[in-house]
Amino acid sequence: MDNEQGVKRCSRCRQARPRAAFAANRAARDGLQAYCRECWAAYHQARQLAKGKNVRPRVQTPEGHKLCRSCGEVKPHSEGHRNATASHGLSTSCKACRAAKGRASHLKCQYGITETERDLLVASQGGVCCICLAAPPAHVDHCHETGRVRGVPCFSCNAALGQFKDQPEAIRRAAAYVEGIAWKPTLVAPGVYQLPS
Repeated sequence: MDNEQGVKRCSRCRQARPRAAFAANRAARDGLQAYCRECWAAYHQARQLAKGKNVRPRVQTPEGHKLCRSCGEVKPHSEGHRNATASHGLSTSCKACRAAKGRASHLKCQYGITETERDLLVASQGGVCCICLAAPPAHVDHCHETGRVRGVPCFSCNAALGQFKDQPEAIRRAAAYVEGIAWKPTLVAPGVYQLPS
């Protein structure tokens, strides 16, 4: 039973613990589970093992830390990814592992390639942008009509392709303009221009 100091006795280990050591249970008279969190976790694991289910071993972590199930490292809560539905508010993966999974998932869903295939594509380009041949490759480029991956250009070249809306004629006209071959008016006299014929 509860007393004035805010403690409750666990029905399993028979120890008096603070109310914060018990999970919520709206069906109970006092609004808390009968077992403390530690006893409930042990009870739940024993039940799952008895059912023949695969139970991950419990890992002791320091206060304010959590085990990342992806990389297997114990990291502080500040490096954990948020999950509002979890009881402790954190995901089973850290931010770095979650970001890596997200990148791999994006490549597979958006372009149909794996990170290994992307790395092979970058290596075949010599480790530089496939257009300017200077900057490091940053974005996977693909044909918006067929979905075929064309290469891995740098940020600027990828943005330029997008600005030209993937139209080869517009890109050719831009190249001719930069090379000085484009149709430009010629200055004949101050303020007087002659258009090319």
